[in-house]
This record gives sequence, C-alpha cells and structure tokens, in this order.
Amino acid sequence: MVAVQVIVGGLLLGAIYALFSSGLTLIWGMMNFINFAHGEFVMLGMYVALLVVVYIGGGPAIFGIAAAVALAVLGIAIYFSLIRHVIRGPMLAQILSTFGLALLLRYTAFWIFSANFVSLPANALSGTVSLAGVYLPVAQLVAGIVAIVLTIGLHLLLTRTAVGSKLLAVAEDRTAAMLMGIRPDRMQALAWGLSAGAAGIAGALMAIAYPWSPSVGETFVLIAFVVVALGGFGSVLGSLYAGLITGLIQAVSAFWLGAIYKDIVVYGLFVALLWLRPQGLMGKA
Repeated sequence: MVAVQVIVGGLLLGAIYALFSSGLTLIWGMMNFINFAHGEFVMLGMYVALLVVVYIGGGPAIFGIAAAVALAVLGIAIYFSLIRHVIRGPMLAQILSTFGLALLLRYTAFWIFSANFVSLPANALSGTVSLAGVYLPVAQLVAGIVAIVLTIGLHLLLTRTAVGSKLLAVAEDRTAAMLMGIRPDRMQALAWGLSAGAAGIAGALMAIAYPWSPSVGETFVLIAFVVVALGGFGSVLGSLYAGLITGLIQAVSAFWLGAIYKDIVVYGLFVALLWLRPQGLMGKA
C-alpha cells in the first residue's frame, strides 16, 4: 500500500510538472524560442499566492486565479518590451535575453522576499484524505487534479478553437498568417500570456503543498526542459505524458533508492530516451 501511495503521489506531482512545462513547449512550438526564465514564472506564481493569502486572506481558488492573471499580464508585458525585439536576432541574443531576465526576476525576489524558505499557512486544503486505503494530502490531490484538467484544457484550446487555429497558423507560417488577416504580434503575445499564466497557476498549486524560496526557479526550469524534450517540443499533450512519467520516476526512485538519487535517475533515463528517440514521445522527427 505504501508503494501505491508513492506512485499516486508521483503522478500528482508529475501533473503539475506537465502544467508548467506545457507553457514552455507552447513558446517553443510557436516561435522556436527558448525561455530560460520559465522557472522564475513558476516561482513568482508561488509568491503571488503567498501575497494574496497574507494581505487579503484569499483561499486557493482566489490565489490560483490571481497567480494566473498576474503572470499572464507579466508574460504579455515581457513579450512587447523584450521578446519581440530579440526574436529575429541571433540565437545567442535570444538565450542571453531570457537568461538575463531569469536572473533579474530571481534576484528581485531575493531582494523583496529574502532567501528564507516560506510556505502557505493552513487553509481549506490542509489535512489528508483516504482513497481506497491510500492516504494522500488533500492539497497534493487537488493540485494534481486541477493541473491535469488545465493541461488538457490548454491542449483543447490549441486544437479545437479558432484562437488555437490562429496560434498554430502563426507558428506554421508567419507571413501566410499575415496574409490571412491574422496579426502575428498579437498571437505571439497571447502565447506568452498563456505560457506565463500556466506557469503562474502551476506555481500557486505547488505552493499549496510545498515550501519554496526565490531560488526554486532553477530547479523548475531544468525539470521543464526535461519534460518538454521527453514529450516532444511543441506538443502540449506530450508534456502531459512526460510530466506524469517524470513525476512517477522521481517518486519511485526516491522511495527505492533515496531522495538524493531521484534526479540522477530522471536525467539518466532522459539522456537514454533522447538517444533512442531524439524527437521525444510525441514530437516530429
């Protein structure tokens, strides 16, 4: 029964990995652009949740929405102020711009919030629940389920709606999309808003169950790159599968081998899979 609990816990954590990684794969799929600041978006979502709880006493629903909206607005602002000016430049300029942005956001958070670990106070999701004899924290269970629903929702938005068709049209051929009356700048700004918003709400969900500090973004961005590469760059559904797999591998390896080995196992399997299937699980060759 303990093993089942470990497996379920790993899948729930992997669902949150999938949610914030889907935002990273969206940006790559639309623009072939690598965002090294994506982990800091998740970190900021956690602090938005904390501020909402501390200053207005909002519950999980309120701070989750607040984190999504705040980070979506930030993502759009970053696109218009920075990204659109470097997106057509050399790859090195793109890499350095988002790497510098990551450092700016991280050390601004250090300046405002200090380097101490913090966590959300007890809320409506505190406590545990028993499901068929498996005891799970309510916060972790709710966070994982919400993350799965939102990731599937993002996939459906991209594949089943007019907005999603416009986003994919810009990703396929920017010039042809312009000739069809689509404004690429608006669509790419929307993509950055969706990407940052997904990271923000994933951060709020992580904050429900785990403590954090401003440096946590470094860990999240590495996990996001692993998930996106495993799932296939540009595939939101692939990020969902890869996120669940990554969370499961981490949980099982930590249980059987020890917590210090979980990342070694994940990155080792990651390298092995890319050697056998470089395009990832659902990416195009």
